[in-house]
Amino acid sequence: MRTTDRLVLRPFRDEDLPAWAAMNADPEVMEFLGGEPLTREKSDWIAGAVNAQHEAEGIGFLAIERRSDGAFLGAGGLQREPWYPDEMELGWRLAREYWGHGYATEAAKSWLAYAFTELDLPRVISITDAPNLRSIAVMKRIGMTFDHAAELVEDGVPFDAVIYSITAAAWSNLQQEAALKS
Repeated sequence: MRTTDRLVLRPFRDEDLPAWAAMNADPEVMEFLGGEPLTREKSDWIAGAVNAQHEAEGIGFLAIERRSDGAFLGAGGLQREPWYPDEMELGWRLAREYWGHGYATEAAKSWLAYAFTELDLPRVISITDAPNLRSIAVMKRIGMTFDHAAELVEDGVPFDAVIYSITAAAWSNLQQEAALKS
């Protein structure tokens, strides 16, 4: 479990599952995540797989909870994607009503700190559909820069992706710059 000023990043709980399933069934949330809303069964399976991965490896797409009221906001974290198995990918998915409040950025910054200080990773990537401007904006806010574009295939469907990245050295420089400003 990780905490930030406003968030708790933790494994899924049973009480999260209805909100997680509702979020995954929202066409706007799923627009750049394969496009198809997920069933309750698939959502529950993902939450279970995430918890198992976190237990085994200390990484995963964990639940994001708002500290002030315990609201389930979505999920995010570090994972490996089949397209880049040698890289650690940082991702996030929030319910639509929580977009635009800085929660994805705050959670992502915490995961980058974990990646570079505790996992000692050399770099982290983030992948999204090319038209997903909201996620690209988060990537830029956390210090990632454009790495490359690629056509990737998910469930047999190709999509135009952009991949952003940040190295441990670049992240460290950003931390030093932020410390000087404060």
